[in-house]
Amino acid sequence: MSFDEKSLASIELAKEAALQILLHNVQGPFEGLPRTAGWGYPEPYTRDLMISALGFLATGNEQLADALERTLVSLANNQTMHGHIPSLAHDPANRGSSDSTPLFLFGLALYRISRNQPEFLREAAEKAKKWMLYQSPDDRVMVAQLPTSDWRDEQYVMGYGLYVNMIVYAYLRLYGEHESAEQLRSLMSRLEVSGELKNTYEQEALVEPTAPYYALYSYKVMSSDRFDLLGNSLAILTGIASPQWATNMLTWIEAECEAMRGRGELAVDLPPCLFPYILPHHADWLPRYERYNRPGDYHNGGVWPFICGFYVSACVAAGQMDLAERKLLALTELVKPWHENAAEWGFNEWIHAQTGKPSGRDWQTWSAAMYLYAAQCVLQRGTLFFDGIRGEI
Repeated sequence: MSFDEKSLASIELAKEAALQILLHNVQGPFEGLPRTAGWGYPEPYTRDLMISALGFLATGNEQLADALERTLVSLANNQTMHGHIPSLAHDPANRGSSDSTPLFLFGLALYRISRNQPEFLREAAEKAKKWMLYQSPDDRVMVAQLPTSDWRDEQYVMGYGLYVNMIVYAYLRLYGEHESAEQLRSLMSRLEVSGELKNTYEQEALVEPTAPYYALYSYKVMSSDRFDLLGNSLAILTGIASPQWATNMLTWIEAECEAMRGRGELAVDLPPCLFPYILPHHADWLPRYERYNRPGDYHNGGVWPFICGFYVSACVAAGQMDLAERKLLALTELVKPWHENAAEWGFNEWIHAQTGKPSGRDWQTWSAAMYLYAAQCVLQRGTLFFDGIRGEI
């Protein structure tokens, strides 16, 4: 498959809109640091901006690179004495996130590579690495977390979570700590759904319950083998998933999504962030989910454009270019609708899975940034930064 003129024009329009949104958000009311969204979320959230670093740097835009540098400096200045990075770049008292510190190390590594500054914020990086060493309960690299402490602040992920450990693996490779990276790679068997890990909830929604993917989390007797799109996309991008496993996983994802569309559970041509959805009669349903995290909403299966950007990029990493192109076009359509303010391009926070309607904040920084990153991956047939990580294996 190759794009026709109409498709290319649509992608270019979306890229230009995404860039303008990032430039609109580049300076917010908190110490001039970038906004997390155009109208809501004026704060500089660490995780959003560190993930957005991929798109910031993919553009080659100096204003965005400068905004990333200022954010990194602010995070370093507000780092705790033990090395923990706060959840808000300007607020040292806002702590407790399991992904802010590994994402800081990840974003810092990307900046160092792109600007050829290998010693930039060296002291802060060393302190952050030390903090991460103490997040491993068994002193074997793989880190554990408390519930609602990563990007899913309305969902329980307990113990050894896939997503956070994929960020850890990525930064270990980027910093050249290959022995630790290999140790973490070997420990990923703890999260292999195709192995002994089994779940307690009903699996009637799965086309193939023993599919080749990594589980959401596992810790001692606790586990969830629900499918985490962000964590598994990162597993493909970093090379944790072998090429064959990646191919099989993508085939499985598309089959599952087709089945969900047939059941009326999915209205768009992109995967939800989590599936099967957590239903009220499942053991892992929590009363709070009735208000904040209903099936197909938010973290319980909402369709997040920034995660779909990782998915598109993962298709490129797996060499599935036809699939990557189709999904980029689907993402181009997904980011158009607006929710809060009338605009030609919404770049919303998350989309309701069953209706396809935008449901979060418009002009979301990481939605725009990851669209730009995904588009570059497809158009250049390579995954900036992640190509090098996979090359180390």
